[in-house]
Amino acid sequence: MSTETTPVIPLPAGAARILTLAGAVATTASAFLAWTWTADFPGDLTVTGYPGGLQWLTLTAGLLTLALALATAGTPGLRWAAPSRSNNAVLFAAFGATAITWYTLIAIAAELGGLANLEPGGWVAGAASLLTLVGALGQPLERHTTGTFPRLAKHDRPLPTARELPSWAEVLLIVAAFAIGLYVITFGIDAEGGELFTGYLVLVGFSVAGLSKAGLIARLRALSIKHRPVTTGAAFAAAAAFPFTQTSDQYTSVAANILIFATVALGLNIVVGLAGLLDLGYVAFLGVGAYAAALVSGSPASPIHVQFPFWAAVLTGAVASMVFGVLIGAPTLRLRGDYLAIVTLGFGEIFRITMNNLNGTTGPKITNGSNGIPRIPDLEILGFNLGKTHNVFGIDLGRFSNYYLLMLIVTAFVVLVFARVGNSRIGRAWVAIREDETAAEAMGINGFRLKLLAFALGACLAGVAGTVQAHVSYTVTPDQYTFAEALPPNSAFLLAAVILGGMGTISGPLLGASLLFLIPKKLQFLSDYQLLAFGIALIILMRVRPEGLIPNRRQQLEYHEADIPAQAPASDDTALTKAGA
Repeated sequence: MSTETTPVIPLPAGAARILTLAGAVATTASAFLAWTWTADFPGDLTVTGYPGGLQWLTLTAGLLTLALALATAGTPGLRWAAPSRSNNAVLFAAFGATAITWYTLIAIAAELGGLANLEPGGWVAGAASLLTLVGALGQPLERHTTGTFPRLAKHDRPLPTARELPSWAEVLLIVAAFAIGLYVITFGIDAEGGELFTGYLVLVGFSVAGLSKAGLIARLRALSIKHRPVTTGAAFAAAAAFPFTQTSDQYTSVAANILIFATVALGLNIVVGLAGLLDLGYVAFLGVGAYAAALVSGSPASPIHVQFPFWAAVLTGAVASMVFGVLIGAPTLRLRGDYLAIVTLGFGEIFRITMNNLNGTTGPKITNGSNGIPRIPDLEILGFNLGKTHNVFGIDLGRFSNYYLLMLIVTAFVVLVFARVGNSRIGRAWVAIREDETAAEAMGINGFRLKLLAFALGACLAGVAGTVQAHVSYTVTPDQYTFAEALPPNSAFLLAAVILGGMGTISGPLLGASLLFLIPKKLQFLSDYQLLAFGIALIILMRVRPEGLIPNRRQQLEYHEADIPAQAPASDDTALTKAGA
C-alpha cells in the first residue's frame, strides 16, 4: 500500500507551522479567560486568570499541541520526545484541542440556553482551536493513497536511534511517566459530572494517538524493557499510591471494584486470549469463588457456622472454582467454536439458577436463594481489620482503601501467573492451539489436556478474585453473576474487556476492564442506552482497531498484513515447534 506526504489544506509549509504554533499558544492562553458569565455550568468557567473544569483540559491540549509542534520542528531539548518527526502527531493533538474546546462551548450553549451565554473568552478559545487545526492540516501529512478513502498512514518504519541517555536519566523518565499516569488516572476517577469525564476521555484518546504517532510511546516502551525491574517497581508504587491521593472512600470503592473486574478479565484472558476458547459463562467461576468464601466467612446467614482465616478462604474459593472448571471442561472441551460457547453460556445460567434454588424450598438450604448470603464480615489479616479506618503516614485509609490495596496484591499475583505461564512451554502450546488446533495436535501437543488446564487455571484465578469480592460487597446474590443483565462484572462485559483491551496481553484487559467499569459509573445519563452505546463502540473498534487498544505484537502484524508487504510470519511455526519440542 503506497503512501504520500501532502497537506490536506494547501498552505506554505512555513506558514502552516507558524499558524499551528500561534493557534496552540492562543488556545492555551484562552483557558485563562472567562468562557461564560454564570457559575451554573459545572466547573465555574467565569473566572479570568484561573482555569476551571473543562478549561483545564483545553489548557492541557493546547500545551501538548505546542510541545509536539516544536518537537517535530526539531527544537533542541524536545527532539527526543518526537523521534518520528511526524506531523500526524501534531494533527491528532490539534484535533483533540479543537474537539474539547468546541464540546465545551456547545455544552454551555445547550445547558444554559443558547450561545448568548458565552463570554468573549469562549469565542476566542473556539477561534484559536480552529486556527490550530487549520495550521496542522496545512502541514505535510503521511496518508495512504490506495483504497476507497485516503487515510492517515500507520507509522511502520523504524524509529531513528535515540541519543544515549545516562542510566539515571532513563530511570527518572520511567518514574516520571508513571507519576504522570497516576495523575491522569486519578483525575479521571475523581472527575465529577458527565461533561468533565467526557472531555477527559476525548483528551486522553487524542493525546495517546498523538504521542504514539510522535514515537514517544514506543521510545518509553523500549526504556521500560531495558529497565524492567524499575518499571515493575514504579508501576506497583504508582498504583499503591492511589489511595493516598484521595480524601474519602468515594472513589477508592470504584478503584477497588475496577481491580476486581480487571483481575477476573485477566483470568479470562488465559482462556480466550491464550488458548482461544470462547467462554460465555466465565462469570460463574467468579460466583463460585464468592459463594465458597461467603459460606466459610462466618456470616450469620451461612449454614456452615465457621469462620476461616483469609488464606484458608482464598484457598477454598480458588479450589472450588478450579474443581468446577475441571468438571465443566472435561466433558465439553472436545467441542470447538460456537458449540463450546453455547455450552459455557448454559453453564453460567445453570449456576445462577442453581444458586436461586438452594433456598430450603426447591432444594437444600445452602445459599438462601435470591436473598443470597448477607452480612459477610470484613477480613482480618494478621490482626489488621480491613473494615476499619487506619492511619498510615498521617493519612486515613478507609475500608475501600484497605480492600483496594489487598486487591492490588491479588492483581499483581495474577499478573505474575499470567506472565510466567504465557512465556512458558504451556503458554506457547496454548497459542499454537489458538492459531490452529489441528496443526498443533499434529506437532504432538495434547490439545484436550492443555485446554482443560487453561480452563482450570482461569477458573482458579476468578475464584481468588471472587473471594475478595464477597467481602467487599458484604453480600453475595445470584443476580450478580449473569450473562449481561447486571452491572459489570458479567460474562459479556468480561469478554468485551479482553477484546477491547487486546487479547493475549497483560495491560490490555486491565485497560479494557477499567474503561468498561468506569464509563457507565461516570456517564449516568447513558444508563438507559448503555448496551446500545457499548455495541456501537465495539463495532467502531472492530473496524478501526480489530487487534484491541493494546495489541499483541504478533497479532498486530496479522491484522495489518494488508498495510504491510505480505510475508509469512515465522511466529506461528516458532510457537508450534517450541510447544511440541
